[in-house]
Amino acid sequence: MSIKVQVIIDEMEREAFRAMAQREGLSLSAWLRKAGKEKLLANEQQKPIYNKESLERFFLKCDTQAQGTEPDWDDHLKVIHRSRASGQADL
Repeated sequence: MSIKVQVIIDEMEREAFRAMAQREGLSLSAWLRKAGKEKLLANEQQKPIYNKESLERFFLKCDTQAQGTEPDWDDHLKVIHRSRASGQADL
């Protein structure tokens, strides 16, 4: 269910927000929602993992952000061995 929220801002803020939204190809409402979600995500990233539920949320977030496939363990070992042999990080 969606809920309409009224936000009071001054005209200069509204114009700055609207211009930024337009540059990003978004409506003002969509841009404000996006900004709010980004703020929530940033706050969530700073929360410590202190129980099973927070650990599960952390892994769920990682799974939703990850792209591609995880390399095989043998590939990881090759990178580790190359790095140790060269004395440098091989990322």
